[in-house]
Amino acid sequence: MGVSGTPAPPSLSDRDDQKRAAAEAAAALLENGQRVGLGTGSTVAHLLPALAARGLRLRCVATSPATRVAALELGLDVRELDELGELDVAIDGADQILADGWLVKGGGGAHTREKIVAAAAARFVVIASAEKAVAALRPPVPLEILRFGAQRTLVELGEARLREGAAPSPDGNLIADYLGPIEDPRRVAERLCAQPGVVEHGLFAPELVSDVLIAGPHGVQHRSLQRKERAR
Repeated sequence: MGVSGTPAPPSLSDRDDQKRAAAEAAAALLENGQRVGLGTGSTVAHLLPALAARGLRLRCVATSPATRVAALELGLDVRELDELGELDVAIDGADQILADGWLVKGGGGAHTREKIVAAAAARFVVIASAEKAVAALRPPVPLEILRFGAQRTLVELGEARLREGAAPSPDGNLIADYLGPIEDPRRVAERLCAQPGVVEHGLFAPELVSDVLIAGPHGVQHRSLQRKERAR
């Protein structure tokens, strides 16, 4: 137990077990022949072997070079998004998840590609361990910004700074963080989208999200938001 009788935070192994459970639950949703978007990050690292173990015939799109390499090493069929076009499912982790479906993503700096892939999929499934579910979104919000005029872009944004020691995005742009308040995620998202020099931000709206799989000490909770299924 922690201070004042509160439960101690889960150990790293506990969180890792939760990430694995959420990833395996997402892998179980897939069907043979589907076109699948693969996200980036530590939770997706558990998804890839779970997909490979199922032995399904899948055509996949990777959102980062690291995901692509790992997927190919496991024998998954990885294609370009423009080759596949529409996707049946995209699966990815998140840094923060609100109950209404708002997400903060981009800790790994691949949020632009992740958002493109999520938007291309008929169903976007978010997987996470229990601590990613939050009562309110908080900074930072990851940003991908152009190198040209980067300091001017940051000045115009105000509460933003380059991420120290961050590798470039998969497309060679800079990674920064917006540090201002996020009481109204939609208004903040609109402001960040409107700023010249910002390629993309890490606020993902509920309209993108179909399912959220959150694994905790007692199993995996599946929230179906029914937002993303749509006719093609």
